[in-house]
Amino acid sequence: MTASPTHTDTATTSTDKKSEHAHGSARWELWFAIIAGITYAGGMIAEFALGLPLIGWPLAFFLATYFFGGFFTVRTAITSTLRARFEVDFLMLVAAAGAALIGRWAEGAVLLFLFSLGHALEEYALSRASKSIESLAELAPRSALVRRDGDEPVEVPVEEIAVGDVVVIRPNSRIPSDGFVISGTSAVDQSAVTGESIPVEKEPVADAERAMRTVDSLPAVNRVFAGTVNGPGVLEIDVTATAADSTLSRVVELVRTADQAASPTQQFIDKFQRWYVPAVILGVVATLLISMYAFAQPFSDAFYLAMTVLVAASPCALAIAIPAAVLAGVARAARAGVLVKGGAPLETLGRVRAIAFDKTGTLTWGAPRVTSITPAADVPEMELVRTLVAAEALSDHPLAAAIVRDLAPRVSEGDQLSASELAAVVGRGITATIEGERVEVGNLRMFDEQQLELPGTLANAYTRARDSGQTLMIVRRGDQFLGMVGVMDASRAESVQVLSKLRDADVGQLVLISGDNQRVADAVGREVGVDTAIGGLLPEDKVTQITRLVETHRPIAMVGDGVNDAPAMARADVGIAMGAAGSTVALETCDIALMSDDLGRLPFALRLSRATSRIIRQNLVASLLVVAFLIIATFLGLTIGAVVLIHEGSTLIVVANALRLLRFEQGREHHGIDHEDEPER
Repeated sequence: MTASPTHTDTATTSTDKKSEHAHGSARWELWFAIIAGITYAGGMIAEFALGLPLIGWPLAFFLATYFFGGFFTVRTAITSTLRARFEVDFLMLVAAAGAALIGRWAEGAVLLFLFSLGHALEEYALSRASKSIESLAELAPRSALVRRDGDEPVEVPVEEIAVGDVVVIRPNSRIPSDGFVISGTSAVDQSAVTGESIPVEKEPVADAERAMRTVDSLPAVNRVFAGTVNGPGVLEIDVTATAADSTLSRVVELVRTADQAASPTQQFIDKFQRWYVPAVILGVVATLLISMYAFAQPFSDAFYLAMTVLVAASPCALAIAIPAAVLAGVARAARAGVLVKGGAPLETLGRVRAIAFDKTGTLTWGAPRVTSITPAADVPEMELVRTLVAAEALSDHPLAAAIVRDLAPRVSEGDQLSASELAAVVGRGITATIEGERVEVGNLRMFDEQQLELPGTLANAYTRARDSGQTLMIVRRGDQFLGMVGVMDASRAESVQVLSKLRDADVGQLVLISGDNQRVADAVGREVGVDTAIGGLLPEDKVTQITRLVETHRPIAMVGDGVNDAPAMARADVGIAMGAAGSTVALETCDIALMSDDLGRLPFALRLSRATSRIIRQNLVASLLVVAFLIIATFLGLTIGAVVLIHEGSTLIVVANALRLLRFEQGREHHGIDHEDEPER
């Protein structure tokens, strides 16, 4: 039975309560605005339709409108004023009070009614984006089946699950905690956390104790995350993080607080509003004085005109234009498995014209693979393969593991050989004994030191393969060279396509930086299509290279794994981490995290960033044009009611325009990419 989704931990629940309070406040605002509308209509009917004197029922209705329409506005204005910030709410209250002061209660009432209604509808519209974030927090189940000390599993609240507990995951149920599989196989839907549309196959780790010590480096096939959905199989997982520290909880919290990193445009608008509001107040005073003394208008008419100008100049839509777009953009990215930590990286990514990529694990798989097999003249390939597999099967070196993994399936049971007496030659290779003959597998130095020369055809093939960046191991049995095998950290199948899409998107400089030697960097660079490949770099050298790029191509982005590349990513204008799900370091050090190990999400993030920037520009232009129009129209006789109606209408239009980002299409950046050659990791 699938557990009903609810909040995962105390910290998350606390934040959820704040969010629920915010949504509840928006509902109350809407009800108060509706009541204000009813009382305003009652006042208008009583005064103008029934002809009752203002001092009576009409005034009572208008006072009720002032109360219900101004209640939340007063609360907000007091909060901002105490912080020495005079914002839109303050200006509206001043205008409403001014209208009442000169006896225009109906004008003040309609101002507060329309302003409160527009604000309530605006909050409701924005809650659509917020709810898409809140839905993430509701993915993990309330309880889990935990097996302790080998006993039968018992159901416990997720808050009580500790690191090291064993949790039993039933078929088609949500996974309550981060961990790794220790028993069972299944396919897990990870779309909520990593954005992957296809369920990911899961299988147990070989050594649970070792896996617990190296959690961050475990392959995707072994790891599971809280909030994801198990498939048809039963899994047992070893828990690696409490509910409060799970990947899901960290993602939700980071997305919720994303607006704290203000975008460059938002920073400009914040500075603009600091002098704009005082300037508006000075302009209102000037309007009042000029109307009275230059045009000899009565005080009441001049004061009404000044209040109307005050309302017209209020930057209602301008104040919400950027936050609405950033909130929608960040929420849309999170649904696609791209974690953007605020408006600053979201907006900056769209202006990037140079991107540096770490090689290992970013443009390549990060795991060695057999890339070539070259038998010597007159040596059958199977003889080379079965000798190599037999010898390397005894070794625990990573390259040996890659050779056995890739070549052992080629050797039938009848062709298998048995090796013994393995000995490692440090920095050279290994020796073993097969059927009484000495077998040597190693690099060229191993044989140069024995003054053994490679046969001509093998020597030529060695030179060509070395220049392509492969790590080569030569095989000799007895007194005969059998051939050689090439191993390389091969490039990802999607790397070429992704870099091509980035180039089509006007990213003019694509750079590969690597700790591998220059020959390997050049080979991978040619294969994937970068402009420049730089090898032989230590972590501090990578920072130096990023600094040089920043000086010539700013803004730039750096794509890496978020751990070894953290200094270089921090130096770039935008640091992007690959495969960040489950990696605390990656989530904390980057500006943007691609939660799955899929480089194909990078073009989507770039397109979303540019779409967000376009909508921000559209909203700013529309907001400023409306303010300019209303100020001019005010001097031509537009009333306060009409001004407020147009203002609130423009605010809702700006919010609706921003919310279009929630429907932004992911496109086909990583669809149709061939992953058949992906190594087991």
